[in-house]
Amino acid sequence: MADIKFEIIKPLGVLSEGSKGWQKEINLLSWNDRPPKIDIREWGPEHARMGKGVTLNRDELIALKKLLDDIDLDDLKVE
Repeated sequence: MADIKFEIIKPLGVLSEGSKGWQKEINLLSWNDRPPKIDIREWGPEHARMGKGVTLNRDELIALKKLLDDIDLDDLKVE
């Protein structure tokens, strides 16, 4: 399997941290020298390992932001 190259262009924030030091992060990230996208995934300490995640282009990020802005959290049964 070919190596996957990535570069975190700009860290945008940490959503949570697990007991073993893994963090769920939002980053502006470039995969294999391609234009950067928004990336949400779990990262191990020092970004040595990563979990599965989701990568969004600008239009998808705009759509997600609008959807999140329109959600009434009081209607959800989420902790």
